[in-house]
Amino acid sequence: MLRKKIQDESVACLKSGEKDKLSLLRLILSQIKNREIEKKAELNDEEVVSIIKKMVKELHESIDAFEKGDRADLVTEYKKQLAVVSIYLPKEISDDELKMEIEKIIAENKAIFDQNQKRIIGLCMGKLKTKADPSRIMKILSTFMTS
Repeated sequence: MLRKKIQDESVACLKSGEKDKLSLLRLILSQIKNREIEKKAELNDEEVVSIIKKMVKELHESIDAFEKGDRADLVTEYKKQLAVVSIYLPKEISDDELKMEIEKIIAENKAIFDQNQKRIIGLCMGKLKTKADPSRIMKILSTFMTS
């Protein structure tokens, strides 16, 4: 579904002459295609989102590096790319919703949590990685693990 949306928008960009956005969408599509070749199957939306999240992370790292190197021109360019790529990511849940989700996972796996609190990290990451950034998940999880 998300892959189709990106393809449709790349066609629209081709017709309208938006070269910068088109090249970025083509890059996303090529990464999706490469992963499909590796997997030997079509990707679902969750897998496409993980590819886009990886690109967002790389763009953030590039922006940080260019800011340290006083390359304002490249910072501006990469921020534009980041804005385009971020459109395709689902909206993250709020901290309150995330806390409630983590509480629910802990309650469902009370025996595991009581035995070894660190094992709950994998469960939370697996279930919530598409809903929130892993750093936010860990930050909220740490409040439960100390108590």
